[in-house]
Amino acid sequence: MRPLRLSAYTLVNALGHGCAASLTALQQERSGLRPCDLAYVDLETWIGPVEGVDASPVVPHLGAYDCRNNRLAQMAMQQDDFARAVADAVQRYGATRVGLFAGTSTSGIRETERAYAARKSADAALPADFDYVHTHNIFSAAGFCGRYLGLRGPTLGISTACSSSAKVFAAAHRHMDAGLCDAAVVAGVDSLCQTTLYGFNSLELVSRTPCKPWSSARDGISIGEGAGFALLEWAEPGGDGTALLGYGESSDAWHMASPHPEGSGSILAMKRALDRAGLSADEIDYVNLHGTATHSNDASEDKGVVSVFGTATTCSSTKGWTGHTLGAAGIIEAIFSCLVIEHGFVPGCLNTSEPDPALSAGVLLESREQAVDRVMSNSFGFGGSNCSLIFGRMSP
Repeated sequence: MRPLRLSAYTLVNALGHGCAASLTALQQERSGLRPCDLAYVDLETWIGPVEGVDASPVVPHLGAYDCRNNRLAQMAMQQDDFARAVADAVQRYGATRVGLFAGTSTSGIRETERAYAARKSADAALPADFDYVHTHNIFSAAGFCGRYLGLRGPTLGISTACSSSAKVFAAAHRHMDAGLCDAAVVAGVDSLCQTTLYGFNSLELVSRTPCKPWSSARDGISIGEGAGFALLEWAEPGGDGTALLGYGESSDAWHMASPHPEGSGSILAMKRALDRAGLSADEIDYVNLHGTATHSNDASEDKGVVSVFGTATTCSSTKGWTGHTLGAAGIIEAIFSCLVIEHGFVPGCLNTSEPDPALSAGVLLESREQAVDRVMSNSFGFGGSNCSLIFGRMSP
């Protein structure tokens, strides 16, 4: 496929605001997880919250969109001169030729939770000021971000659980390849709420301690929140920077909440990404695992990774830093992959001291400096919605 250059990118998560904060924490092996202290949640678990969200309402002229999810998105767009980079792209291409593709899992569902809690009785109507369309609706983030950035090109909201903001890269490439836009902003955002915390807890998937991907003692996820953005433009021959080289998608539909035990869906997504990029497995230097730290997910992904890459390729999960940011995980870990390429280091599996001897992938426990030219980033969602992305260094 024709590569797409990441002309600009940014993110916020439990490690801080902007790329520099995430880079520093990854290099220093410093986690952003902390014991759950949300006033509206009574669970013994660890979470990855973003600081400052409550004090950062959306801009007044877009006040109808104000919710935690869109506050996170706005906070991210204000980092790393990202909004300025998009404005420059609008100048080059025109507002109608820049698309916007935003992934989210639960969108602004926290506003709906608050609305239900505000009722005077169980059969009372929801508060008159509750605005489902602009806050909770899956298109909310896409609509808000497009208006915030002044874009009028194709705009799409994608919700495929934990693969949501990996799939935005694939959607953007297809739209650009079809000539529907000349550039695209891809985004992902998800925020902490009762639904995800209590929901995953009801499935017995939430750990009481910081998550431990690939560990023999792994016992569930730590839930985080965050947002990430990237500006995609066609890569020019001989250009520099980092580019999307390939993507692969699949849907194994094995079970609503569990991946195929033999990793069949992940294998198909990874192989399709390699085929689309025109690469062999031994040309990938590092795999950023989906690695949620649940028994079934890590076991399934391990079988898939070993089937495609064998046991020698360096792998790790970065969810020990941020927690599982659900619909934002795809793009946050895509940006982590770009930082790995740009700065020549590979993060280990934080919190994991003894890997599960039943798993065979080449999982790295401690971070190390290493030249990296190509990274595969995996994002696998509920219902078997799988997406693998390949990012690589462009040779000058």
